[in-house]
Amino acid sequence: MTSCPTKRPDAATRRAQLLDAADTVFTQHGVNAPLELVVEQAGVGRATLYRQFPDRHAILLALMERSAQRLHDQADRLKDRPDAFFALLEYLSARIVGSPALSDYWRTAKLDDPRVNALRQRVWSAFGPALERGKQSGLIRADIQAQDISLLSSMLGAALRGNTDAERRRLARQALGIVRRGLQPDADTAAASAASTAASVDSAASAVSAA
Repeated sequence: MTSCPTKRPDAATRRAQLLDAADTVFTQHGVNAPLELVVEQAGVGRATLYRQFPDRHAILLALMERSAQRLHDQADRLKDRPDAFFALLEYLSARIVGSPALSDYWRTAKLDDPRVNALRQRVWSAFGPALERGKQSGLIRADIQAQDISLLSSMLGAALRGNTDAERRRLARQALGIVRRGLQPDADTAAASAASTAASVDSAASAVSAA
């Protein structure tokens, strides 16, 4: 009895396999890790790697494209939730913590690279509909605009300052809490109240000094 020949993985499967390997290697060793480690992690030959990706930058761009697509997929799954914007921020924060090297590359990639800029715009566009739903539902301040998403992402990126996974997770939770409170409509009331209290304290202090 003859056995059936083993089916070889197709190009798409190999590509996904290599990207998974690259994500693991870059997370552990940084984006400048030897590509030989990616080959070993994927269990393929060097020729297979270079058939898919001519250089390191091509791998990083492909990882960024995959991250952007996954963010859009997540946004689509959350499309019926009024709090989807906050859920997407949590998802983005988890990605930043889970892939710190790639996230840092996102942050520092050359601004004059049109492919990188296009990917950044694609990421921000995933938040647009969720932002509008949140504002219409009264969960998000009316003055928050789509262009603010880049700033919010940078605030979440502060988690990258942590030297360990635990520290990055702590900073991510802290940043998320600050961002969430700043986005909520009652933050305006709280800020006005704080300003009023500060003014009252200053006035009282001046009165005491005058007396």
